[in-house]
Amino acid sequence: MFYDLAKRLLDLLAALTLIVLFVPVWIIVPLLIKFDSAGPIFFLQKRLGKNGRVFKIIKFRTMRTDAEEYWKNHPKLYQKFKKQSWKLTLDEDPRVTKLGRVLRQTSIDEFPQVFNVLLGSMSLIGPRPIRDIEAKDAIRRYGKQIKKQIDTSLTVKPGISGPWQVSGRNDIPWDKRLKIDAQYASRRNLLDDLRIILKTPLAMISKW
Repeated sequence: MFYDLAKRLLDLLAALTLIVLFVPVWIIVPLLIKFDSAGPIFFLQKRLGKNGRVFKIIKFRTMRTDAEEYWKNHPKLYQKFKKQSWKLTLDEDPRVTKLGRVLRQTSIDEFPQVFNVLLGSMSLIGPRPIRDIEAKDAIRRYGKQIKKQIDTSLTVKPGISGPWQVSGRNDIPWDKRLKIDAQYASRRNLLDDLRIILKTPLAMISKW
């Protein structure tokens, strides 16, 4: 009970602080996105939240508007995307816009998730928010043990940053990421959150 209350207060304070501190981002980035490519400023995608509840994650758009339809004409690249734990490097992914590459390299594309934190669907620190299709694919690949780890990670809110982001990010295999998130969720320790908060800036810089 204390953990949940303290974590929620920390989330609200941090989200409001970040919104105020990054006012220039909320003005400049939307203008750059509009100049760079046609389409909406924000990208919304369904993810699994606490207790498996579906919510829409908010990000600055970094891809072409036809990103999902792109796979229909490029099945081989889609299979590679799936095989590599549902990701491609920026150099491999033709769906990402020029500006999108910069936003991803600096993690600026993830800034709007502070509004998910305010709404209560996410936390500042937590497991990586995954899609339902990713969860099902992981269970097919790795079996029941992974399902237990996914279920454990879903006992807490997903986070903007989290244990896997400060432990190697995309270099960590998919099954190990899920294990790390499950271990974090099972501990429910505010000291873990503070440690991850302190490590997050360095993890962001390491992407540059």
